[in-house]
Amino acid sequence: MSNVRANRVAEQIKKELGDIVTRKLKDPRIGFLTITDVEITGDLQQATVFISVLGDDEKKEQTLIGLSKAKGFIRTEIGNRIRLRKTPEITFEYDEALAHGTRIDSILKSLEEED
Repeated sequence: MSNVRANRVAEQIKKELGDIVTRKLKDPRIGFLTITDVEITGDLQQATVFISVLGDDEKKEQTLIGLSKAKGFIRTEIGNRIRLRKTPEITFEYDEALAHGTRIDSILKSLEEED
């Protein structure tokens, strides 16, 4: 039962994070990003937020630095929006799945062109 609750909380955090990042954060280091997934522990104490960033590696790194600096503000905002006994600790990670999928797609296309 707690797994279902953890999934619901993760989806709510994902929704609220999207709103916070687009409307509240004004850090110029944070580029155009998409929150791809949120994984939360069963006890709702830790949340890992996966993001994808439009741009080069420098832009990705700067976005992760900006989000890390704004972590306290983001956690406070989530605590105000979602009523939980304790707001989860948030960590941000770059989601490599999109880049990996694009690479596989380009390899398959190059193989198709060789035939």
